[in-house]
Amino acid sequence: MSDEDQNKVIDGRAVAKKVEAEVKAGVEELKSEKGITPGLATILVGDDPASKMYVRLKHKACDRVGIYAEDHPLPESTTQEELLDLIKTLNAREDIHGILLQLPLPGQLNEQEAMNAIDPAKDADGFHPFNMGQLLIGIEELVPCTPKGVIRALEEYNIDIQGKHAVIVGHSNVVGKPMAAMLVNRNATVSVCHVFTEDTSKFTKEADILVVATGVKHLIKEDMVKEGAVIFDVGISEENGKVYGDVDFENVIKKAALVTPVPGGVGPMTISILMQHVLMAAQKTA
Repeated sequence: MSDEDQNKVIDGRAVAKKVEAEVKAGVEELKSEKGITPGLATILVGDDPASKMYVRLKHKACDRVGIYAEDHPLPESTTQEELLDLIKTLNAREDIHGILLQLPLPGQLNEQEAMNAIDPAKDADGFHPFNMGQLLIGIEELVPCTPKGVIRALEEYNIDIQGKHAVIVGHSNVVGKPMAAMLVNRNATVSVCHVFTEDTSKFTKEADILVVATGVKHLIKEDMVKEGAVIFDVGISEENGKVYGDVDFENVIKKAALVTPVPGGVGPMTISILMQHVLMAAQKTA
């Protein structure tokens, strides 16, 4: 990669490091002034290797910023009642300020019912309908972490959002829909594309800000992006032991003004925002 292209890479790790430094300072202040240590409980059902890895990464981040973390591993055979009982117990604990239910869950479990059972004030992932509703009316507190990380990166790189055409590819509850709401809240003109969109490239070619979250290897090619676009690649897929993003990074970077790599882009920012949420939830109890 040329030096010129290297300057176009959004350094997600650097953004995350800055957020974590802010969280660490906030945690230390809360401990010294109020005697409160923010606490995160993670719930992992089953033995999915990727889910286990994500939980480990989140616990390592907790260690770095001074947040107390505990994991609640449950067997693959866990019933809905058992999962809901654990969530109820964690909701009632004063030393736990954030609860994270690692998704996906095994097929016999109802994800939405479990997410709804988490106290909205402890909803570290920002997926509870109450927090999603708050987001839609412009109150951004505990909101989905990945889109909030994208917003933080836009701020860090001094990208003006107001009046820009932002295009999102993928309309999941985790990324696409909340990302659209956050961009609308900042007065962007937003288009959301998905599997039923006819000619996605018609939209992506017009995007000043492009966020792609599909999990389809190299869906976005160089000829699908506008010269000078700012691009966030949220998708990740694996093929023959190698990790790929949704964006053909090596070629797209030639046209983009800024683009996130995979890995090392959106992932670290997402985890740092999770840490921020646990601190925010703890501060509200002080």
